[in-house]
Amino acid sequence: MSTPLDADLAIEVRGLVKRYRGGRGQDDIDAVRGIDLVVRRGEVFGFLGPNGAGKTTTVRMLCTLLPISDGHAKVAGVDVRRDPAEVRRHIGVALQEVGLDPTQTGRELLELQCALYRVADPAGRCAELLALVGLSEAANRTIKTYSGGMKRRLDLATALVHKPQVLFLDEPTTGLDPASRATVWEEVRRINAAGTTIFLTTQYLEEADQLCDRLAIIDDGRLVAAGTPDSLKAELGSDVITVGLRQDEHRPARDALAVLPGMDHVTDAGEGLAVYVRDGAAAVADVVRLLVDAGIRPGTVTLARPSLDDVFLASTGRRIEGGAPEAAA
Repeated sequence: MSTPLDADLAIEVRGLVKRYRGGRGQDDIDAVRGIDLVVRRGEVFGFLGPNGAGKTTTVRMLCTLLPISDGHAKVAGVDVRRDPAEVRRHIGVALQEVGLDPTQTGRELLELQCALYRVADPAGRCAELLALVGLSEAANRTIKTYSGGMKRRLDLATALVHKPQVLFLDEPTTGLDPASRATVWEEVRRINAAGTTIFLTTQYLEEADQLCDRLAIIDDGRLVAAGTPDSLKAELGSDVITVGLRQDEHRPARDALAVLPGMDHVTDAGEGLAVYVRDGAAAVADVVRLLVDAGIRPGTVTLARPSLDDVFLASTGRRIEGGAPEAAA
């Protein structure tokens, strides 16, 4: 068992690579391309990116479910490549696929997990976890009667049976309705407040903004940005004017806006353009005037402060896919 380079770090990653060997005549594929990151003890760290970016692959390597092709990683002070069994004693994992036996009750499932981990007081620990995730009243119901949100919360409880130092949550609210998503968020906050470090992967921007102390953005297997949500948004240093346009109007609109005073840059934003300017309120009228003078009438014009979506757009050149359909306040 190894010791951490820094006692304040729960996860240390240096040059992490996952390489899949190509078949005959095919090139190798790097799903994760040499990423570096650190997660401090006691924080909620967000790992943000679109589907296929390398989020789940990274988590599976850190959880010892996939072998590391190259690089180094420590979790809870233990070298993942040298001692994967010891790593598993210190972590809890809740992956995207909720693997629960529908014929068991919630209590039976947790009691089984307590037995597998040889928990000293299984009944007490089971009651404690059921209370933590708000399932005490449903404990004796079969899991097949649980809602999607209840199943997610029970899955969280199973990952916490042995009091892990680090909890990995891989897109824990995917597919949930806004109310269930908000409930899971509250459970994550409570688990973290009890002292557990949380590594959270998500493609929901609001989820990352609400829950994470710090986050990293991964795209095409590479880290493209890292910091606190507020610092990443502040680094843009611009307001965002989003203009709704037809696809054939994008290029002439860019040309027309090239002379806009105070403009930092322009990027595609779905059905329109995102214009980053230092004083958005003063620039809105100039944006509309320049477009109208060029014979372009925008369908919509909106002004906003930078969001994590704007951070992702500025870092990768495109908007993140997915996202919550409604805010989970």
